[in-house]
Amino acid sequence: MSPNKLSLIRRNLLRWYDKTQRDLPWRRTRDPYAIWIAETMLQQTQVTTVVPYYERFLKALPTIEALDRASLGRVLALWSGLGYYRRAENLKKSARALIRRHGGRIPGTYEALRALPGVGDYTAGALLSIAFGKPYPAIDGNARRVLSRIFALDTDKKMREIAARLVPASEPGHFNQGLMELGARICITRNPRCPECPVASHCKSRAAERKSPAKKPQHLRDVTWPLAIVRRHSTILLRRRSANGILAGLWELPGGEKKPGESFAAHMRHHLQTLQARLTSPKRIGEIRHSIMNRKIRSPVFLFDQRAPTKIDRPGPDWRWLSPTLLHRYPVSSMTLKAAKVLADYEKSSL
Repeated sequence: MSPNKLSLIRRNLLRWYDKTQRDLPWRRTRDPYAIWIAETMLQQTQVTTVVPYYERFLKALPTIEALDRASLGRVLALWSGLGYYRRAENLKKSARALIRRHGGRIPGTYEALRALPGVGDYTAGALLSIAFGKPYPAIDGNARRVLSRIFALDTDKKMREIAARLVPASEPGHFNQGLMELGARICITRNPRCPECPVASHCKSRAAERKSPAKKPQHLRDVTWPLAIVRRHSTILLRRRSANGILAGLWELPGGEKKPGESFAAHMRHHLQTLQARLTSPKRIGEIRHSIMNRKIRSPVFLFDQRAPTKIDRPGPDWRWLSPTLLHRYPVSSMTLKAAKVLADYEKSSL
């Protein structure tokens, strides 16, 4: 495509973005730390979900130094509910690297950014263009879709080449955000709103009446995942998952994926180990639905009370009695938060 065409596309996109951009908190700052937190949260997470987490995270940990001093548990607690917790762990690791190697500042070079844990090509480009005003492309899923449709691109190499030519020396951050905004609001995956697109007249895919290749639908596996709420007075028993695997390191209610043919009773005995004899018979108080990665989960929630006058000690160091009102202070799985709401509703209806 000729330089004049590229210039028209760039100008039309910037004009559209200036007029229609959403008012988002990370767009009101040039602080590299705040932008880094936002861009990390926005990976595979919708904007509307991110906003309250972003504001809460920055209020609690407003600087790299604060992030470095905070415990991993504190960071994960602030992240709890956003999913993909490896992102939070990488933020913590990167904060330590920034303190040790960069004087507590976000570096302004591509190589230094890419050396940080969890910082990929997109995040590096977003930081360089938005926070430092450097003409680097930032290609997320939305930008990728826009570029592939406008230019009918079929390889990553071609996409990076055209993106590098498109991003302007002036206002590169605005341009990259405009490209992403266009993909999020107009050039959407299904039924793109082409009549509202500021660059529709230059779009090769539209001109050829092509449709972007549809992604194969992800196969979700149906899973039954019973959860046990063991109640002692006003506290419930939580356990911490291992440091590896799905939901690593999070606190959760006892339970897990039920094997085919396994009874609920056998499943609960397995997860409650030696506690069973000191508990009342379970009451099924509700059910939650959840999705994790490729799992479509149905979770019946069972309530066990401590059998008077027995005493229940923690089964091990990775178990803890906790008031449901304090769950927000811990890195807790989303399923546990949903189950705690089921318990609250049950207790309210039992009054």
